[in-house]
Amino acid sequence: MIVDDSLTVRTIFKRMVESDPALTIVGTASSAELAIKQLVAEPADVVLLDLEMPGIGGLGALPAILATPGGPQVLVVSSLTVDGAEHTLSALQMGAADTLLKPRPGGFNDEYRAQLLGKVRALGTRPAEADNAPPPRAEPSFARAGFARRVQRPDVVAIGASTGGIHALGLMLRRMGPGFDLPILITQHLPASFMPVFARQIEAACGRPAEIAADGLILTPGRILIAPGDGHIVVRRKSASGLVIQISQDPAPSGCMPSVDPMLASLAAVCDGRALGVILSGMGRDGVLGAKDLVDAGGTIYAQDAESSAVWGMPGAVARARLASLIATPERLGEAIMGHALSAGKAAVK
Repeated sequence: MIVDDSLTVRTIFKRMVESDPALTIVGTASSAELAIKQLVAEPADVVLLDLEMPGIGGLGALPAILATPGGPQVLVVSSLTVDGAEHTLSALQMGAADTLLKPRPGGFNDEYRAQLLGKVRALGTRPAEADNAPPPRAEPSFARAGFARRVQRPDVVAIGASTGGIHALGLMLRRMGPGFDLPILITQHLPASFMPVFARQIEAACGRPAEIAADGLILTPGRILIAPGDGHIVVRRKSASGLVIQISQDPAPSGCMPSVDPMLASLAAVCDGRALGVILSGMGRDGVLGAKDLVDAGGTIYAQDAESSAVWGMPGAVARARLASLIATPERLGEAIMGHALSAGKAAVK
């Protein structure tokens, strides 16, 4: 379903979607109120939603849209303005799966159409293969290294996410209470202009300062660093006891900017296994190469489960590669991260 108060935009999106024979438009609506009524009668898999409309608007209607019988995935079509970023990230935190920037006049070209259709197809595909996914990894790296290795407290937690990841990230972070003080690195696929607003969201979710990562920043207890929209986080060892951030613009195998792979691969090189990586909902396979490096170095990978993921691409890739020690909901992942850090710390004291 397409929900936008502009007849021109609705018409353009309808033509683009109908150019793919696998996709069907079940309806269009000029307001959120009309969309809710239509979705009750005619469920949809994916809703293209404009946020700024007369009446309650897309943001106000989002909970009701998500609760309609089809349980649709919502793709927010947003503007590049500051207000647009605020509203879009609020929608993503509330449960919208992904965002697509609304182009200026003349920008609805073939490249934009391909991007739109790729997102719609991914969001509309339910992860049927999840039932056949291999079981979680039994942490063989810990078993090989013995008990002393198993109870090591991670030096850092590194989180990678994309489509659907902002909502999952919020749910997970809220389960990691005030006793959790490990530094956190976050790579979320988002436009650079959205990153300052995203950082404020993270602060609100976990009650700790969050900032955009930059060259030379040091990983200290309690610090949260977020990959900028135009660079990858790479971690280097500054001294025997310090880890420092470097921002890289080198092309990543996944083609993503920022990419999860360089972050995890660099931790594999400098942490001697004392790192925990978490892969949340997202399209594609970004993170699987870095996850393998980290596991091979003795680190640990957790992944979001298929049922709670908007798109089980990134977490599904590490699950199928048998790299994940735990595959679970975001809430359960948060509890496990908290428990892993605290129990390892207590055991180390003993």
